[in-house]
Amino acid sequence: MSARKGLIFTEREIRFLRELVRARVDFMIVGLSAAALQGAAVVTQDIDLWFKDLEDPRIRKALKKVGATYLPPIGDNPPVFVGDNVELFDIVLSMHGLGEFDKERKAAIRIPLGPFKVPVLPIERILRSKQALRRPKDRLYLRVLGDTLRTIKASKSRCNKG
Repeated sequence: MSARKGLIFTEREIRFLRELVRARVDFMIVGLSAAALQGAAVVTQDIDLWFKDLEDPRIRKALKKVGATYLPPIGDNPPVFVGDNVELFDIVLSMHGLGEFDKERKAAIRIPLGPFKVPVLPIERILRSKQALRRPKDRLYLRVLGDTLRTIKASKSRCNKG
């Protein structure tokens, strides 16, 4: 399945995100996919989702609607979603360098994905988290994220002046 024109997600991914929104699950898209939704020129192989409460039964309801399931953490293995329609989604348990979920969720922006909107961690918070992680792969993206943030701020400034 290909992505719709202008969207970075395929129909499968959009369907799961739509079900999460419909079920009123408290979540955010974070990481590089969130940055890409805000215009950053980045590539990522997954879609990171941060949930307020992984035990929320509405998550399982949304998973069931797309033919998937939740596998809780076992030993050293992290929790995962299982199923063809959710294979690119990763569960994020915390974001390095940031506050608790509730605090970060208040600052989330809502980005349209077709006929609905998804909560997305703002790019300045993604940048802060990548700076805190200090992993070589995260350092590669710092400049692009910083450039994107400056572009967003300049655009907002121009809109406020006009």
